[in-house]
Amino acid sequence: MTASLKPYLDSLPSYLSADNLGPWETYLAQVEKVVPMLEESLQPHVETLRRPKRILIVDVPIRRDDGSYAHYEGYRVQHNTSRGPGKGGIRYHQDVTLSEVMALSAWMTIKNAVVNVPFGGSKGGVRVDPNTLSRNELERLTRRYTSEVNILLGPDKDIPAPDVGTNEQVMAWMMDTYSMDQGATVTGVVTGKPISLGGSLGRHDATGRGVYVVAREAARRIGLEMKGARVAIQGLGNVGDAAARIFHNAGAKIVAVQDVSGTVHSGAGLDPQALQVHRRTSGGFAGFPGAEVIDNEHFWDVDCDILVPAALEAQITPGRAERIKARMVVEGANGPTLPEADEVLHGRNILVCPDVVANAGGVTVSYFEWVQDIYSFFWSEAEINDRLDRIMAEAFAAVWEVADSKAITLRTAAYVVGATRVLRARVMRGLYP
Repeated sequence: MTASLKPYLDSLPSYLSADNLGPWETYLAQVEKVVPMLEESLQPHVETLRRPKRILIVDVPIRRDDGSYAHYEGYRVQHNTSRGPGKGGIRYHQDVTLSEVMALSAWMTIKNAVVNVPFGGSKGGVRVDPNTLSRNELERLTRRYTSEVNILLGPDKDIPAPDVGTNEQVMAWMMDTYSMDQGATVTGVVTGKPISLGGSLGRHDATGRGVYVVAREAARRIGLEMKGARVAIQGLGNVGDAAARIFHNAGAKIVAVQDVSGTVHSGAGLDPQALQVHRRTSGGFAGFPGAEVIDNEHFWDVDCDILVPAALEAQITPGRAERIKARMVVEGANGPTLPEADEVLHGRNILVCPDVVANAGGVTVSYFEWVQDIYSFFWSEAEINDRLDRIMAEAFAAVWEVADSKAITLRTAAYVVGATRVLRARVMRGLYP
């Protein structure tokens, strides 16, 4: 337990355990660091950030293909809706916990405020390994989960999106289930949908593209030339794959990649598209021309200029932070760096571009999709990418300016920007009744 959090234990909600706060503790530690830097008029309202607005825990029963029944635990957490409807993904993973979903919803609150889109923060999840379900079982799980959390959802209430273990097909099932209950097709209830159902062009690569834009803007400010820059990426899912391709196309060298199938390294650089084809056809990285498979833990020892953790939370521990050889870390995942590791990286003068701005490309294009669905007027992919580039660059510039003026880290600066916007909205709205 971080020392600064000990006073919080006196008012700890009954559904949390002081012995194991999980990812929620990471979020709270980040908030506590920011509190002294907020305007005096906002101080009485800080508790708003420490408590989710609404938590729904549901049982998700389904009939398996063999006729048996299975029950899964599901969550939907709305952390804050002061600035607009809740916005955040749905995660299908066997290790999902309430603490994790709470933290992810809170990071969405800050993230949406940092990029200044008119959303609050929410998140959902089901404790299930989707790889153990058939397509029919996955559809039944999704429809049942949607029906259980339906009371919270709506294009002006709470808008889900894909996350770990979910995709555009899952969003299509969610949208259809919600629409059947409403008696009309409501495309704006989720984002990350297929293009044929009101999805947005550019959405698939949006988070990875945003990671690249933030890295580009940070590199320019520290004098790092992107052409030839060495990039190591952890995670080759939607975010990591898109980021790898976009970095590669910009002239950077992808020198290491890690995912569930292992870790591959090449000082001369990897072609990410060829690597993906090889992985799909061979089941792993072994045998990829011009590269070597290395131990997973040695990923953190790779010489690089830019490190992109784009997998799950809590990957950069204090011990790993001592070994990282990058000039900057750009967080493609949510919460990949532990607070203690943050301090280590700062002490080593390694710039950290925090998740709440670095991976906000996805929710930014989700906002575009939501707007397009409301007006039934759709933009070209070039327009989407141009708007995304501008919003991400402006958001990073605002965070950089605060960090520079207050002599604080980019993460703390991002929380100052985000928390200030959230709490100002809370103050102006007041309390009802």
